[in-house]
Parts: sequence; structure tokens; C-alpha cells
Amino acid sequence: MMENEDKATFRVASTVRALRFALRSDAENEAEAQRSDSRERSSNERDKLWFKESSAKNLRSRDFLSPNTVLATLYADGQVPLAVVSRILSLRGSGVLPVASCEVMAEGLRVSVNRCAAFRGVLCGIASYLRPAAQRQGCVLINCPALHAKQAPPTPDTLTLGQLRTVLIADHIGALLRKQGYTVSFCPALPEESDIINFLRMLGIDWLAVSDSWSNEDREEKMKNALENCTYREQEKEKWKRRSKGDEMEGGDGGLGEDVRINLKRVMEEVELHGYDPSLGTCTVQRDALSHLAQLDRAVAHYPAAMATVLHVTSCQDEFRQQQTAMLWRATGATATQRLVICGPVKTPGTQMSAAQYLQLRRAQMKEASEMKYGDQVEGQTWDDIIRVMTCATVRFELLSTVHTSPVTLDVQREGGVSTKGPRGGVFVMYNCARLHTLFSSYEKGVEQGLYPEVPAGTELDFSALKEEGEWLLLFNYLIPFSELLDQSAQALELDGGGARINLRTEQICRFLVSLSKDFSSYYNRVHVLGEPLPHLFNQMFCRLLLLKALRELYHNALDSLNLPPIPQL
Repeated sequence: MMENEDKATFRVASTVRALRFALRSDAENEAEAQRSDSRERSSNERDKLWFKESSAKNLRSRDFLSPNTVLATLYADGQVPLAVVSRILSLRGSGVLPVASCEVMAEGLRVSVNRCAAFRGVLCGIASYLRPAAQRQGCVLINCPALHAKQAPPTPDTLTLGQLRTVLIADHIGALLRKQGYTVSFCPALPEESDIINFLRMLGIDWLAVSDSWSNEDREEKMKNALENCTYREQEKEKWKRRSKGDEMEGGDGGLGEDVRINLKRVMEEVELHGYDPSLGTCTVQRDALSHLAQLDRAVAHYPAAMATVLHVTSCQDEFRQQQTAMLWRATGATATQRLVICGPVKTPGTQMSAAQYLQLRRAQMKEASEMKYGDQVEGQTWDDIIRVMTCATVRFELLSTVHTSPVTLDVQREGGVSTKGPRGGVFVMYNCARLHTLFSSYEKGVEQGLYPEVPAGTELDFSALKEEGEWLLLFNYLIPFSELLDQSAQALELDGGGARINLRTEQICRFLVSLSKDFSSYYNRVHVLGEPLPHLFNQMFCRLLLLKALRELYHNALDSLNLPPIPQL
């Protein structure tokens, strides 16, 4: 893992860590300082000595709080020594936000940040806030069992909504991990120009494709030979034993002539794999399993074994089958680390719907909503592209905004419609991103007409002009933490306990964008950014434009992790 070079970048985690050290005794600090970074992070999760405020109400009076309940456990009668207050006021260090005040109040010890200095530091160095705090090295293969051929490749009409959810989550994970420096590839390879590949492209998913003449038969034969000759194959004398739950892989199309039965329980025990279903037992290898294994083998062929991690992104209904596949692959001698990202079901009360029908419905609703708002303007290629992107945004936010292990319930009634306004997920996010595009188009026209000068360098501005509470909320809750949010999926790969399952918190980017859009919309509706072209008003206007330019870049960066391009209007 390589840290980004800019050590001046403010981080919430660095600030909370410094505040925690300042609050504890010198002896505790010395012991704490000797711990590793990973232990540091886990410790920070356990003892919540400080809370970062986020609500507009609390941010009026404080930015961080150590509650009285915490202070009472650290100091006699909860009285904070003056030396501690002095240490907090003088906090410095890499990533630590500048402290303006520290006061003991009825609710506890509250700390306020020097907001002018924070605005200047962030807006004059915004690039480091839009990328992960660290760059990782490693290779990740994202395997999506829903796309593996059983008897034939899946089609948009055979793909279920639950399977579509796994594909979208796989695509999002891939984009997030690439931003953090990982080499990412996808499995399985799908036939070029097939219906399923074209369907995925309509959703903005660039999946691995191969020519129709491509064959993986050699690798299937390699996998077959590896299983026939592996030490986990059940010998003839063992076949009389009663079959376990995992005796045959579900959904197979028959064996391989002579049965090849693998004792998966022995695989788990001998390589000490944890978190797998203890009833996996013994299974008979099916032809579709060989195809799946051959695809995996091909996909990691050029990966250094020690650096390879395979994420199987699958539905809860298919978890048992995928655990079987993972153990069979291990039995062939594969050494890559394998983890399962398990996705809850998608429910559509009162109806059954395929992925193709769902996308068609959402597109029709999006087109209808646009026509109701814009009338006859909704014609031509530009509007077709806008409606396609907005449909993709609606689908992605509906299926990704819920914790991936939990079920999603969709309203797919035809008369339900899709609103182009209101805090309803993807449409609302894209609408507010488009508002920023419109704002800057208006400003640029004003510059061309001579109404406004160009925005000067941030170092020439007085950021004390940013006094609106919404301005600090946008910086403190979104621009500063975004880099740390991008880090979380990689941290989960590095720090997770090592069981079969892994939680990559794939809902966070969508929820972050919806929350950002609500707060930005509230601010934008209240504040007139492009004021009268009077010189004494320019400083405040420029500061606001720099803030909103940073927000626009944040939107684009976050949407990029969802493979959603920004649109100029809605």
C-alpha cells in the first residue's frame, strides 16, 4: 500500500485520532502510538471517544464532540484538565484539521474547526480529496456466477432481477477497486455481440467479451484431469457411504461419464478454510462446473498467485452452489484467496419480471416523465442519450442503495412512474449534478459577455466570506470525507477476518450521493450564487464558485464509480 504524497490533505480519521491521543493520558498515548495502523483503525471503532458532527443543527456550535459520558470515564468527576484543552488547541500533524476553539460545555468537550483555513486548504488542493488516500497493489478477479453458461449463456429475458443486482454490484466493486490501484478483471467472458453483452452495455457495463469462435475446451480438460487426479477425489471403496447434502451440484446437466466425486469437507479441513457451509460434504462434478472452473483458471492465469483475490458476487439463493465451486477450484490446486459477496433477493410484490422487462419499464416511465416536463423538446439523439443515462441511474440506485446482503423490494407497477424531481435516488442525484452544469454554463456566458471576471486562484481569495451554514456542511460532510469513503472497500479486503463472506459496503456511494444531493439542493435553492456584477461582491461569488466546482468534480468522480456519465440537463 502506497500513501498519496500530499500529507497536507485534511482527513477526518487523522483528526479524530489526534483528538483521541490528546484526550488520553501520556502513558496511554505512548502505548497507543506503538500499535500498527490496522490496530489503530479497529481501536478507533471500539472506543468512540469523539464524534464527528454531521447535522446542520449541531454544526452551528461544534464540529467534534467528546460526550460527558466519555469524559466521566477518563477523568475524576468528568473534569477535563486544562492541559488537555491546551493540547487540543495546539494540535498539529499530517491530515489534522486546524482547531479554532475547544470548550467544556454541558454536553461535553466540544471542538470547532478553523473553517476559513479548512476552506482554503481543501478548495486550493481539491484533487487530493477526490482520490483514495492510499494506492494499493494487487489483482482482483470479480466472478459473477449469474453470467456463467449453464446449458447456454444467459439472456436479458432469462436474467432475474436478483441476478441483475449481482452484476451491477460486481461492476461497481470493480470500478471502486480500480480507483484504489488494483488490477481488476471480470469473469466469465461472454460471447461478443450476444444479447446479454448488448444488454449490459445499455446499462453502462463494459463486461469482458470474446469472439463467438472462442473455445475454452483445453482448460476444461485441464480442470477435469486435475480433479480426477487430486488427493480429494473419493475412491471407489468410499462410494457406498451415504450421500451428504452436497452430493451433487445443483442445476447440473449430468456427470462426466465416469463419476468424479470430490470430498469438499476434506478440502476445507486441510487448507483451513473458514466460514463455509459444513454440509458441503462430497459432490459429483458436473459439466457446467467444469466450464465455470475453466473460466476462473483462464482469468487468473497471468495473476501472481500471492497477489490474487477472487470475489464471487452471487445471490443468497446460489451461495451454496458457489461455495461448492470455490472448493472444487481449490481442489484443482488453485491458491488464489476466494471471498464471497452475497446479495439479498429482489422482490416485486404482485408480479414476476425479468431484467429485460424491468429495464424496458423504467425506460418507458423515464421517457413519459420527461415528456410531461419538457413536452415536444424530448426528441432526437440527445434526448435518447439522456433518457438512457437516467434509466441506468434509476436502475442502479434502486438496486445498489440497499446493503448488499439485504433484500430489495421494487415498485414495478406501470402507473407508479419515475419522478424527475424529489429525493428519489438516481434521478434526483443526476438532476442536481445537471444543475451544477447549468450554473457554470451561465457563469461562463457571463464571462464572455464581460459581466464577470475569471475566477482567480484560490490563494488570492478570502474564504471567510463563506459564512452560510450550508457551505460548511457541504465541505465538512462531503468534500473532506469523500477520499476516506473511497478507501473503505480496499480496507475491507485488507482487514476483514478472513471468513468465506466479505462485506464491501457497496451501498455507501449511492447513499452518499443522495444525501449530498439533498443538502446541495437545499443550499442552492436558498443561496443566489451568481450575484450582481459588482466588484465588492466578487470575492464571495468566487469562493462559492470554487466550492461548487469542487462539488461538481466530486459528483463526476462518484458517478464514475457507478459507470454513470453526468448529463447537461434534466
